[in-house]
Amino acid sequence: MARWRSYRRPPANRAFTTFALAAFIIAAGAGAYALRNVPARAIVSGHARIIDGDSLMVAGTEVRIYGIDAPELFQRCTRDGREVLCGREAARQLIALIAGQVVTCERRDIDRYGRTVALCRVDGVDLGRALVASGHAVSYGSYLQEEAGARAERKGIWAGQFMRPREWRDRERGRFAPGA
Repeated sequence: MARWRSYRRPPANRAFTTFALAAFIIAAGAGAYALRNVPARAIVSGHARIIDGDSLMVAGTEVRIYGIDAPELFQRCTRDGREVLCGREAARQLIALIAGQVVTCERRDIDRYGRTVALCRVDGVDLGRALVASGHAVSYGSYLQEEAGARAERKGIWAGQFMRPREWRDRERGRFAPGA
């Protein structure tokens, strides 16, 4: 009669198993960190989707136009005693400037929200400069001469009364803050 021997697994080398598991966890963590911290491309180019007067999506990258601050999409201004949707006007002006053409944006910075802040051009036209010059955005450290010209000629937001976009955002945040 044949005897069946029970097969016993040889004892695992715990030190090796622990080392292998630790190495895997460290490698996975390093890989995740590296993927999360991949620097944004210095130049993005492609057809754009407009988010608002100073933000757009180009080739899957959210871009904020460098050197300007445009009224927020739902921001209203007053012109000739009437309320005007100046945020929508700014977005429409950006749409008109781009006119379905390819946008090329050169990264200048990354903002606190992780968006690329870039100098964007369409067919050689600086979009930030054009928006400020047409009165659809205020200068945010750049384009001071263009802003002065738009203000003097009472173009866009300068044709009436408006709250600077930064002040409007701060006020809107305060309206929805707990306890406000």
